Amino acid sequence: MVGVDAAVPLIELRGIRKQYGGRDGAPAVDVLHGIDLRIHAGEFVAIVGQSGSGKSTLMHILGCLDRASAGVYRFNGRDVSQLDSDALAWLRRKAFGFVFQGYHLIATESARENVEMPAIYAGMAANARAERAGRLLARLGMSGRMDNRPQQLSGGQQQRVSIARALMNGGHIILADEPTGALDSRSGAEVMALFHELAGAGHTVILITHDRQVAGQARRIIEIHDGRIVADRRNARDGSRAEPPVPAAADAGVCEGEGAGVGICVGAEADAGERGRFTESELPAIDLDEVGRDPGPGWADLHEALRSAWRGMRINRSRTLLTLLGIIIGVASVIIMLGIGEGARQRVIAQLGTMGTTIMYMGSRPPPTGGPAGQITEDDLSALRGLPDIRRVLPVIGDPLTVRHGNVNRGIYVFSASEEMPSVHQWDVAQGRFYTDAEDRDLAPLVVLGSKARSHFFGSEDPLGKQLLIGSAPFEVIGVMAERGADSGAQDYDDMVFIPYRTGRARVYQVQTQPDYVVLEARSSDRVLAAEEAVRQLLLARHGGREDFGIGNAAARLQAEADTRRSMTTMLGLIAAVSLLVGGIGVMNVMLMTIKERTREIGIRMATGARNRDVLRQFLTEALLLTVTGGVLGLAGGVAVAAVLILAGVPLVLSVKAMLGAFACAAATGMVFGFMPARTAARLDPVVALAGE
Repeated sequence: MVGVDAAVPLIELRGIRKQYGGRDGAPAVDVLHGIDLRIHAGEFVAIVGQSGSGKSTLMHILGCLDRASAGVYRFNGRDVSQLDSDALAWLRRKAFGFVFQGYHLIATESARENVEMPAIYAGMAANARAERAGRLLARLGMSGRMDNRPQQLSGGQQQRVSIARALMNGGHIILADEPTGALDSRSGAEVMALFHELAGAGHTVILITHDRQVAGQARRIIEIHDGRIVADRRNARDGSRAEPPVPAAADAGVCEGEGAGVGICVGAEADAGERGRFTESELPAIDLDEVGRDPGPGWADLHEALRSAWRGMRINRSRTLLTLLGIIIGVASVIIMLGIGEGARQRVIAQLGTMGTTIMYMGSRPPPTGGPAGQITEDDLSALRGLPDIRRVLPVIGDPLTVRHGNVNRGIYVFSASEEMPSVHQWDVAQGRFYTDAEDRDLAPLVVLGSKARSHFFGSEDPLGKQLLIGSAPFEVIGVMAERGADSGAQDYDDMVFIPYRTGRARVYQVQTQPDYVVLEARSSDRVLAAEEAVRQLLLARHGGREDFGIGNAAARLQAEADTRRSMTTMLGLIAAVSLLVGGIGVMNVMLMTIKERTREIGIRMATGARNRDVLRQFLTEALLLTVTGGVLGLAGGVAVAAVLILAGVPLVLSVKAMLGAFACAAATGMVFGFMPARTAARLDPVVALAGE
């Protein structure tokens, strides 16, 4: 039972009024006019009246689906008007069970799942929930149809599922709105027999009907007309003393007799021999001190939201596929665009690298305080190679010299450097090869030609293995560099020849005691300034504090690289934003359509005890599941398309970070664009939602 003093009315209404309209210029319509009513625990009450008399509005107020415009409603002595929406949901969940004329079952759920719904919002464990739902359905003769969906059940069977749902959390008060209105006479009689049994077991049954014959089976009859109670009387033929119908043949499902009782059969549609009894011992007490004390969202809530969302996606396959397509295209395009952009960026940076964005130039000079220029020694170069921010050290000697081949005699720049020259300048060899460090140490007389120098001396002839006379020393041609062009107005690199550094000092530049300058390559363009400072400090320490050297870096080129990176990042960010925005709008549109189609379902969930945040979580979960599914498929599709493009030779670089970022943005988009529709659903009025289609 309810667990309070029996002298206190379970339900007490004083001066209850309900008015609709009266806002935004709409005319006010009074539906209830000062209703005074007391109902005690265990009563079987029928509220009878014609359509438009206000009986359904009264039921909505009694069941805490709606609030009165004026007056006092006390439940077990507690003023309901002082309760917030969560507390009202708690009351609907713990105290009330609704049975509607239209059954109000969720079409996508099985009979068992419909019955379990109130227990989900009560936090009941899944096993206990399934066991109780199965027991209730078995008692109502539905054990063989637990997995059937509403469209697979007859009207009488659907109404019994609705009654089982009303009893799932105890059903202290059964509010039945025209429960027999959509049933044939036989099914209607079965449903009324169930109400008699429940009343006999201690449930408070409040029956709303316009049928006086149905109302006549209650123990107390209240007549309402034009929003006022015009009669309130005890039934002259008290149903509590009536004999229960006795089944003539239980296995055939035949019921005989009138009235109500315990252990009745429920007709030919019931499963034979499976009807049980509803007893008072199964009616747990309600502790009103626990009103609103709900546990936080748990696994049961999340599992229910995910299950419902997944089922909805499967049922609406075409719409789901179209929505997913938008998300898939959005995520895949982000991945591909980022990959192409990264590939293009790396290519641009590589091209900028050939221009020296990581390169510094160092040479000796007189110190600012005066005195002779310093000397860059081999020991200095070895020490510089040990700095962590320095990747390569390239000493260079170079001057225009006379170079001869056969009858061709030409003044040309002879570039003497170590074997690391192509790596430092990111310059490829087009023909033959470049000399090695071992050959440099052996003072091998080898030469590599620039592309223009090759044309000058050899024309279309293959130069490899031929001899050049540099100064007075013969050199063997072993390679030709790729075409490069002039760098920032400097001498044309293609019109040079390249010889090993030590060979050059020994055979060509014998008078040189130190390199003309040293090229220092930093490990990255981000570390150039730090590397420059480290070089300065090292040489100051080695040169006794004299700054008899100078260091320069490609500051303008560094800035150009940074600008390129920023521009590329901005462009890709805009592409990602537009793609995900389109997908997000699609999610929002689908969720709004879903809510419109499932308005009645939302009302059913609220009537069975769902709080506003439960509904919000339900639809946010659906939006998130939609976008996560689309994100996963988008990742797979993007990787597949990227693989094809890479095989086709498109410069594309896949990044795990970019893929995870695209997926996270897709999920965030679902949350952001799903929030407004979910909030709209959570703010629906339960009465309006139940009346929706």
